Amino acid sequence: MAGASSRGMTRAVPRSSGTWKVNGLDLYVHRFRGEHARPTGLTLLLLHGFLDAGSTWDLVAEPLARAGHDVVAPDLRGFGRSARVPAGGYYHFPDYIADVAALVDALAPERLGVVGHSMGGAVAVYYAGACPGRVERLALLEGMGPPGNGPDVAVARMQAWLRQMKELDRTPRRLSSMRDAIARLVANHPRVPREVLATRAPLLTREEPDGTLAWAYDPMHRTTSPMMFQVEAFTAFLEQITCPTLIVSGGPTGFHPPDEAERVARLARAEHVELPDAGHMMHWSAAEALAERLGEFFGAGGDAATGGQAGTGRQPATGS
Repeated sequence: MAGASSRGMTRAVPRSSGTWKVNGLDLYVHRFRGEHARPTGLTLLLLHGFLDAGSTWDLVAEPLARAGHDVVAPDLRGFGRSARVPAGGYYHFPDYIADVAALVDALAPERLGVVGHSMGGAVAVYYAGACPGRVERLALLEGMGPPGNGPDVAVARMQAWLRQMKELDRTPRRLSSMRDAIARLVANHPRVPREVLATRAPLLTREEPDGTLAWAYDPMHRTTSPMMFQVEAFTAFLEQITCPTLIVSGGPTGFHPPDEAERVARLARAEHVELPDAGHMMHWSAAEALAERLGEFFGAGGDAATGGQAGTGRQPATGS
């Protein structure tokens, strides 16, 4: 596996992790900074995908930090060690964009690059389209949004959501052991080597108060979103993105909406790279190659005017 082959021979990059108060919720944020690297002045915000966590960016984040970038990878709300919405709340997609905007304001980077994988790619598109002056460079890792649905499914989606919310049990589904967690990851991600998934399992699980093990996400995330993904609206955000944008695909076994080419064509300055055998979870299966491509892309920065505001970001409330 390309992503982990040299990990044992390379000094680990220091990571600071802690909670940041964002829109009333505690988001858990992982920050990677190379000890001996010459700072580039570029902060890279890495946004994870569905049922993932910011901590699993480590195989990609560490090489980028060694190159001198300040790498920040939050657990999005309801994932990983971030807080879950209280009773009566829900994970509406705009909430993720609002959290990213608030986190960027708190970090106050002089220069900002954003990387989004899968669901995190859609979050990145909405943020970069709504705040185009803040993002200097953007990388979307199979993050061009899900397939579109016609209006004929709107009523059915709302009905499904109402039914699922009525029946929802937010008690985390228990795992029998870490070995069980690894086995489930292996079954779901056949293109990722088992030894890599064995290092992902502790990052994607948490110990419950009763001492049992469970996946580290709110079971509410498993419900059907009541609102449809609207391709036309997504396209409008793509058209507002003026910065250089790198589209990374994992080859034929990856995830591609049928109209992906049409969506990419709406970007003003897009380039494409393929990691042929990586599959969708490229940040695990081909981390070394991915980090190299991202390093080249973000290392060529400085050619996009941004309205990013320089400043000193607030420090986490707590850390570990």
